Amino acid sequence: MFDGPEPIYVQIADMVRAQILAGSLGEEEQVMSTTQFSTTFRINPATVAKAYAQLVDEGLIYKRRGLGMFVTVGAREKLLAAHRAAFFGEVLDPALTQADLLGISRDAVVAHILGTSTTEKP
Repeated sequence: MFDGPEPIYVQIADMVRAQILAGSLGEEEQVMSTTQFSTTFRINPATVAKAYAQLVDEGLIYKRRGLGMFVTVGAREKLLAAHRAAFFGEVLDPALTQADLLGISRDAVVAHILGTSTTEKP
């Protein structure tokens, strides 16, 4: 499982973010405890705690004293907004810049996306 190039705490935080984004972790739902997580995945509890601290800092989860960590109300919407902004900034804007460089009109791009393009083929 956590064998990517990023630090393990980043991968854990990404996994929890993905669960929130997919809706498998809903608002006010309890996140797996640090102990449970570290035991299940054989990871140092401090690493899990670091991931959870990052998610707390981002306002995605919060701690209920004596109960554990829970998903913040509005966490999914916050992630959706961030991902949508990233999509436009990191995917669409560079694609439109490239289209401009290639002389492809915005109308042709929209027609291609809609599947109605008849003149310009990729």
